Amino acid sequence: MKEPVQHQGTAMNRQRSSQLTSGMAHHRASCGQRKFRLTINLLLIAIVFLTPFPRRSFSQDSPTNSSGSAPQYVTDQTVQATAEGLRWLARRQRMDGSFGNNRERSESVGIAALCGIAFLCSGSVPEAGDYSETINRTVEFLLSCSQKNGYLVDSDSASHGPMYGHGFATMFLAEVYGMTPRDDLGEKLRRAVDLIIATQNSEGGWRYNPVPQEADVSVTVCQVMALRSARNAGISVPKEVVDRAVNYIKSCQNPGGGFRYRPFDPAESRLARSAAAVVALYSAGVSDDPVVQNGLNYVVERLKIRDDREYYFYAQYYAAQAAWQARDNRWRICFPILRDELLSQRAGDHWEDPLQGDEYATAMALVALQIPYDVLPIFER
Repeated sequence: MKEPVQHQGTAMNRQRSSQLTSGMAHHRASCGQRKFRLTINLLLIAIVFLTPFPRRSFSQDSPTNSSGSAPQYVTDQTVQATAEGLRWLARRQRMDGSFGNNRERSESVGIAALCGIAFLCSGSVPEAGDYSETINRTVEFLLSCSQKNGYLVDSDSASHGPMYGHGFATMFLAEVYGMTPRDDLGEKLRRAVDLIIATQNSEGGWRYNPVPQEADVSVTVCQVMALRSARNAGISVPKEVVDRAVNYIKSCQNPGGGFRYRPFDPAESRLARSAAAVVALYSAGVSDDPVVQNGLNYVVERLKIRDDREYYFYAQYYAAQAAWQARDNRWRICFPILRDELLSQRAGDHWEDPLQGDEYATAMALVALQIPYDVLPIFER
């Protein structure tokens, strides 16, 4: 891969910073609308049993330096790769707002949501930015997939685990809530959240389908992230739902800090699900608990060894978020490893995954590489 010319990359950094400044202003305005809406709701219905997911100032601890250039550890090559990846991904969007050429293979709701999140991370929002139209088409597609019971699913695609797609789609819609004038977004978002709440099983988790039966840590993480994003947007989430999910995730931890797939499975830890579990616990307000810290230490060690390629892009997506939440030397260790490896895996202007699809791989890589910009509320430290 050809190295970018230094002065061109620096110019990209300045352009990127300008775009992000504009995008973050829109995000902050949206957050203000959300807070006002939440205040009114609380005054009207006085619900006292909601989960107080922690909220922080929008750019607290942001690594962006005083000159307005790219955040620390975001190199010129990273900026160029991100810009090229976003352009490639935008070209892969269909007219209906979904992504990719092989709808049979792709879980189009989940992949569309991940692509939308990647564009939001770039600083674009529905009303402004280079990818505003792309984001709006994504919103349109996901809302068109909303069923009467709140289920976000595309009947035209074959999906192994549709609750993954539902979780990612709910999270994306919650992130854009308040940024778009669409009247049906709020209603369909609430129904999507209600479906998650209604399908939690007796152990506190979720699995592939919207029925309260089995559960696994991976699908559970996806629903917890959706609930946290919804709570940030002012949607009611009962405290006990989150508490039970946290307890379920904790029950999957192995003695070495990593996580197994289900509580009763063999004690085999893997990087991908362990990073995801750590992120979900952080998102639920659990940060200083030894379960989280031991889990994060496991993630860091596995990243340093670089010997776990299972669900590669899923692992990078969550490992970047987990390390970002650490606020310590573990971020400084992890992100350069993640960054350099992802850059080395590029296939021209994007990333490839023969199983899940190139749109999936590219979206997850782009989110991981853009985490340091600290744009979205769901990824705030």
